[in-house]
Amino acid sequence: MKKTAIIAGASGLVGRELISVLIADPGYEKIIVLVRTRIEGRDSESKFHQIVTDWNPEQLEQALRGELKQADVFCALGTTIKKAGTQEQFREVDYEYPMILGNLAKKYGARQFLVVSAMGAKRDSKFFYSRVKGDLEHGLSKLGLRTLRIFRPSLLLGDREEEFRFGEKAGAIAAKAFSFLMAGGLRKYRPIPAQRVAAGMAQAAKQKPESIRIYESHQI
Repeated sequence: MKKTAIIAGASGLVGRELISVLIADPGYEKIIVLVRTRIEGRDSESKFHQIVTDWNPEQLEQALRGELKQADVFCALGTTIKKAGTQEQFREVDYEYPMILGNLAKKYGARQFLVVSAMGAKRDSKFFYSRVKGDLEHGLSKLGLRTLRIFRPSLLLGDREEEFRFGEKAGAIAAKAFSFLMAGGLRKYRPIPAQRVAAGMAQAAKQKPESIRIYESHQI
């Protein structure tokens, strides 16, 4: 049976790679991306469909209610406090929007929900970023989704079209230079290409159903 994939966060590092990976996958007949601004140049692809949304729950429900049954939902939403402006706006993007999508996935019978979290996600972390990711993992785990797959990548490698992050770029260069030293228990700290995360998510979506599965960075 041909499947439908729904992607949130399609303009980000992992989201862009997911589009390419899933469009090339013959198992999917429809790829629906949720965007704030339309992606140009891809509408000629028969599988590719765009839903423009400002994440109003009622509007999004109307748009997705007929698409979610048995769909694979991929959530790669994420921002930075610098880009978001405030911690509250960061939490809106990284927690509230994924929870809106998770609730709709549960309500309308999605086959599975696959979400990009982060290494170190923990509700009681002293770091705000990690606390938000921990809250998201906890919130999604309580929804009763058929299958929830959580991916915790380390530092993501790839070219960001939407912004330049100097600290992240410098960290990526340093991490790549010394990644050969990250063996054994340190393997999970190696930087990971966004394309690998996307490919890992697509591969995981083909595995047998599980209630909840967490993939640490070295397992992706």
